[in-house]
Amino acid sequence: MSATLEEYLKTIYTLIAKTSSARVTDIAKELSCSKPSVNRAIKILKEEGLIKYESYGDILLTKKGIEKAKKIVKRHEILKAFLVQVLEVKEEVADKEASTMKYAISEDTIKKFEDYIKTIIDVDKLDCEYNPDSQKCKNCVKAKVKYKYTIITLFWIF
Repeated sequence: MSATLEEYLKTIYTLIAKTSSARVTDIAKELSCSKPSVNRAIKILKEEGLIKYESYGDILLTKKGIEKAKKIVKRHEILKAFLVQVLEVKEEVADKEASTMKYAISEDTIKKFEDYIKTIIDVDKLDCEYNPDSQKCKNCVKAKVKYKYTIITLFWIF
């Protein structure tokens, strides 16, 4: 599947998650593209069994479409988390760059990013209901990462 089609699928998934529906107009607006472009992509996604769609109706994801979209979103979020929480890239920049990077990196490399992030941000040990979208949680995780780096640096100095 092309990067462009993955972006359409991800957009459908996020629109449904946010607003409970996705329509051609919503997708065109979200991706800043024309309705005919969206219709061409929808036709292909439908042929691949990733969505259900009848003209002028809501677009629904199939089970296969949901699974594929979740993988796309996860790749994006792993890269974004690394950029924001480890490299301290501004969130807006990280979001845009993660969108581009996720297509240039293999699944194996994505997994290694995820494993690395888990070694410096042990979510299971945060002692809370961690929500990666919450600003409070982002600040807490950043503080814990900085603290861990300080301890590691001090260990190597002494």
